[in-house]
Amino acid sequence: MTELQQVARRVSASELTVLEVLWREARPLSVAELHGLLAGRGWELSTVKTLLRRLCEKGAAAAEKRDVLRYTPLLSERDYRTHATETLVERVFHGSARALVASLVREQRLSREDLAELMDVLQEEEERDV
Repeated sequence: MTELQQVARRVSASELTVLEVLWREARPLSVAELHGLLAGRGWELSTVKTLLRRLCEKGAAAAEKRDVLRYTPLLSERDYRTHATETLVERVFHGSARALVASLVREQRLSREDLAELMDVLQEEEERDV
């Protein structure tokens, strides 16, 4: 398991919520800015501070002193999604990505546009392998 996978594995659901804001904003944010962007969650400022401290301790975020401490993600959204997908495939589909995709198709979770995009991705991969 890579270091980033280990970091991703330790991120809690609440910490992920904070990371999602950091990814979306794509700029260093202060605790106050994050608290404002998370206002709909009803979290106290101290809760946001605690979550940021934990993310920094885990290596998923970093703090930089400017005018105030500003936080940036160290764990990328792509790395987190890769970990989450691998975990889902292993735990729920016994290592079969095919079973995951088949489940999504059978449960009609994929629109025609989604299926067309998947076909394009498959075609690109096939052409790259040639």
